[in-house]
Amino acid sequence: MATSRSSRKRIRQNRRRNLHNRAIKSGVKTGIKRFLTAVQAKDIDAAKKEFAAVVASLDRAGTKRILHPNTVARRKSGMATKLNGLLAAGKQ
Repeated sequence: MATSRSSRKRIRQNRRRNLHNRAIKSGVKTGIKRFLTAVQAKDIDAAKKEFAAVVASLDRAGTKRILHPNTVARRKSGMATKLNGLLAAGKQ
């Protein structure tokens, strides 16, 4: 167990930050799942709406370093590819 006051405070801060970061990551994952569900259902309007929301939340998480910026870029790119494939299939 931590003995100094500063180390006890550090533990409290880390717990609080960990809960906050986990909540943000969970929200991002939920948004990605909603987007993938919309793509699978071939619902173009819902997919576009979810894509915009997820990209915004991913960008915020990347800016605050909750997720690594390369992870954010990779996820955004993969979702954009899926959305563009859905749009191309819808135009045919």
